[in-house]
Amino acid sequence: MRLYFENRAGRISDDPAGFARLTYFAGQRSEDELRALLGHVTRLLARRPDGRLLVDQRLMQPFSASEQQHMTQQWLPAAVAEGGYRYGAVLQAHDVFARLATAAVTTQGRDLNLTYRYFDDEPAAVQWLLTR
Repeated sequence: MRLYFENRAGRISDDPAGFARLTYFAGQRSEDELRALLGHVTRLLARRPDGRLLVDQRLMQPFSASEQQHMTQQWLPAAVAEGGYRYGAVLQAHDVFARLATAAVTTQGRDLNLTYRYFDDEPAAVQWLLTR
């Protein structure tokens, strides 16, 4: 797997199986760190023709209200329009509040041309993503 970008919020990799991979890290992060991470996700997606992203949220802390607003109003629309983001396989967070925050983001972004599926098992998430 080729590392594309990493900071305290997480890591972005170009998976040799043919999709982008975003892994959120455990622990505190600043909103600027999250924004930088997401901006690099958009850039990596724009370099790929498939619009597929594996999002590993298993260790992620919940999004703050401000982070949720940024994701729904700025990042998701840009990731779709500029990055070609189309398919997201999400490995669900262990933290129930992180799951709720993610559900709020995806619900607010439902008018975008995105297809999400949630998984507890990474091989199943990869398999689903590869069929898109």
